Amino acid sequence: MSSFNSSDNLQEIYGNIDIYLFDQLLKGTYKGCVRVLDAGCGSGRNIQFFLKQGLEVFGVDQDPQAIAALQQLYSGSEQDFQANHFVVAEVEELPFDDNSFDLVISSAVLHFAKNLEHFEQMLSSMWRVLKKDGYFFCRLASDIGIESSLHFVGNGRYILPDGSERFLVNQEMLLRLTRKLGGTLHEPIKTTIVQNMRSMTTWCLRK
Repeated sequence: MSSFNSSDNLQEIYGNIDIYLFDQLLKGTYKGCVRVLDAGCGSGRNIQFFLKQGLEVFGVDQDPQAIAALQQLYSGSEQDFQANHFVVAEVEELPFDDNSFDLVISSAVLHFAKNLEHFEQMLSSMWRVLKKDGYFFCRLASDIGIESSLHFVGNGRYILPDGSERFLVNQEMLLRLTRKLGGTLHEPIKTTIVQNMRSMTTWCLRK
């Protein structure tokens, strides 16, 4: 009897992709996207699938080691021509022209904002490089569902029950920012509470 190995096949295709980004791929949301930016890409766990599809994939991160590792990983591979698409940069100062990407990914990045001004600088930078009708996928920490378990330390930042310190948003703020950007929610805001320790919210916009 053959063993069940579909999970191995999925791992090979998608890597350690954010499960909620995977959800959007399964729904075909980004089917027409050609140019993709992962803003705050880290080790690149959310770009493997897009590279395998032959799309133009770019990534920025403030960590030079993470970018060097990605450049080395794809140098000499089928994606060799894209190795120089990974650059060291701050999310609030993206080195790309306006309206450059069909999809911008921001996974577990915005909650590292120092304050509201820094948060909005990062958000505005990502929105600037997104094309008209393009998609913005964002996962970030929020206070939704764990409000009474937080300790406010100033500048929009809180100590979470898991001991980490994050800049937190709430649903009202995300709806206000959606209106301010002139974007639309292509899916309702969704939140996952992890054992009352932290709360992660998915914010999916179209420009």
